[in-house]
Amino acid sequence: MRLKKNDTVKIIAGKDKGVTGKIIKVDPENERVYVQGANMVSKAMRKRNQQDQGGIVKIEAPVHVSNVALVINKSGDTSKVGYKIDANGKKVRYAKKTGEVV
Repeated sequence: MRLKKNDTVKIIAGKDKGVTGKIIKVDPENERVYVQGANMVSKAMRKRNQQDQGGIVKIEAPVHVSNVALVINKSGDTSKVGYKIDANGKKVRYAKKTGEVV
């Protein structure tokens, strides 16, 4: 999977199209990512102990990786991610649009 935790991504398809946020969790087995503030769903939570609040809670649901794109600069431009070997022989991720290392 080419996207990692804490990458800033933009949703490019679905009900939250255009929303930008950080990846908070990655599920490589199912090819899904959890984006902060995107694809929010309501979940009923049971009260577990005296201090715990029960009720309906808004949480992030997973988004398929094909529906997100990596944000490469402050203006919000997006790019696909590729891999290449740098001069030191180390494998690095890079933005295919600009060629810069991510």
